Amino acid sequence: FGGIAGLADIAAELQTANLSYYSLGFVSIILSMLFSSLTWHRLLNLLSIRAAFRKAFLYVWVGTFVDILVPGESVSREVSRAYLMSRNSGVNSGKVVASIVSHRILSMTITLGGLVISSVYFVLNYRLPELILNFILVIASCAAFSIVLLGYLCFREQTTKKIVNWGISLAVRISRGRWELTGLKSRAQRMLKAFHHGIDILARNPRALVWPVVFSIVSWFFHVLVFFLVFASIGFEISLSAIILVYSISVSLQTIPIGIPGEVGFMEIVMTTLY
Repeated sequence: FGGIAGLADIAAELQTANLSYYSLGFVSIILSMLFSSLTWHRLLNLLSIRAAFRKAFLYVWVGTFVDILVPGESVSREVSRAYLMSRNSGVNSGKVVASIVSHRILSMTITLGGLVISSVYFVLNYRLPELILNFILVIASCAAFSIVLLGYLCFREQTTKKIVNWGISLAVRISRGRWELTGLKSRAQRMLKAFHHGIDILARNPRALVWPVVFSIVSWFFHVLVFFLVFASIGFEISLSAIILVYSISVSLQTIPIGIPGEVGFMEIVMTTLY
């Protein structure tokens, strides 16, 4: 924000950091990734995809790394995980995508829940500026719409088939016939059939989703805790509820598929302004 002077201020502030708290931040992020991997691994098992936990753990880290390199927060992580797991497990990629989409819906729902609860707390205890209230309302509405839309597409096979066929036809036109339409459609239909079959398996066994939900909540908690520990390490006093609110807004912005690049500074500006 402030050029060289700003960087000097940041460096001076970091030199005063409490290394004990800061080190706990590293532990917390590892635990968050661990429980996120446990969530996905459990969903894979429910779909009869036999993969070692260490692979799921590794691919979650790889997906996060790809997210940092490729500013496409909405899809890059999921695409890389789906590709790696499909290639190394030998199962239909549609089933793997079903596990990843289910994982994403869980994460988005928990984040939305944190946003709603923390927003209500602030409205009841503080007088927030109208601009901030409207901003929170827009983000929460967009996040809820994304979850509903994603859930709708999961259970509407004909709708997703039309969307995929339209996308394939567009790709064939752009490639000027270099891609063969029939073969692409056939592979896409097999993948969609496996995807919706996987979603149906999970929907028919809601009790089996208890552990994925628990693991996902724990993962979310440790991720929020990272911010708390970093602030504590530099002696910056801020309530956990404020951290949850800002964290939920930033994550919601990154997961809403509206083309906002999450790894090029935009999120940092939003979070700094809100804090």
